[in-house]
Amino acid sequence: MCRVTLRGVRKRYGSVDVIKGVDLEVHDGEFLVFVGPSGCGKTTTLRMIAGLESITEGDLEIDGARANDVRPAERGAAMVFQSYALYPHMTVAENMGFSLKMAGIAKPIRKERVARAAEILRISHQLDFYPKQLSGGERQRVAIGRAIVRKPKVFLFDEPLSNLDAALRVNMRIELTRLHKELGTTMIYVTHDQVEAMTMGDRIAVFNKGVIEQLGAPMALFNSPANEFVATFLGTPRINLIDKPGSGASAAQRQLWQALIGRRADSAQRAGVRPEHLAVVPASQGIPATVELAEHLGDSSIIYLRVEGVESVWAATIRSDCAVPCDAGQTVGLVPDPAWALAFDATARRIVM
Repeated sequence: MCRVTLRGVRKRYGSVDVIKGVDLEVHDGEFLVFVGPSGCGKTTTLRMIAGLESITEGDLEIDGARANDVRPAERGAAMVFQSYALYPHMTVAENMGFSLKMAGIAKPIRKERVARAAEILRISHQLDFYPKQLSGGERQRVAIGRAIVRKPKVFLFDEPLSNLDAALRVNMRIELTRLHKELGTTMIYVTHDQVEAMTMGDRIAVFNKGVIEQLGAPMALFNSPANEFVATFLGTPRINLIDKPGSGASAAQRQLWQALIGRRADSAQRAGVRPEHLAVVPASQGIPATVELAEHLGDSSIIYLRVEGVESVWAATIRSDCAVPCDAGQTVGLVPDPAWALAFDATARRIVM
């Protein structure tokens, strides 16, 4: 296993700071996920760990040793990219063992390592296949197997599932989680998909504009976000937000704010509640809202609503057998659960209530 530590790490391209000072410790055997929007710096940070990008300032340690100037091949890290990058003229076994061959590893050892990796990835029956004979998920397994045979200290994954369809992504998430438990190796995984982050990571580092906004266990970040950015980035549909009512606020806006915050946080400038903590009731029993769209997903439905005076469309997640009609144009009532309300100050930091 392996510990990876970043201290004050910065990356600058000319006068532009891309990574603005990252301090992070990845624990031995941990599955840590870097998540954030495009351009937030998560992939650049991963590439600095791999040695594919130089570090402008700060220190990187891998297993207790400073690695800033260590060649990528000597860092003990194996990277799996978004593209499979398999050699089309080589079989699965040849693709998986190629790096070992180039390193001068004896053929019997190469064959043993490839066989073991194929067994772990459940592709032993495909070792003689060529990439063109494989599905996208199978090709990604070969790419992962190519990393496994090197017996790295740390695995680095750069959005490895983004080229797969929805069903395959789910299956591969399960397989990667199983692989981590079986190998027990430190893994750092980059994704922009917050569902992947929430379901796979032991911890999540939420990146934004070159800094880590928050680091912690998935549900800790979901339930106790440090700020408005983390609250809005994690969760589907996204959290509903409302500004503190001013002098010209509508009655519905005032009712919503009172139901969410009341007098619990006088310094709050914005409040939020997640769709699953927003009940839809008959119009006479809640805060009035107009249904704009209903998405029926089987056992649940997502109802998008317009509240008078509230700038953004709100969403509520309800059971599909809900007795309240929720057709477009219908007026319904909303009842937020104040126990799950979040309050934010003028700097967008969360206020603990």
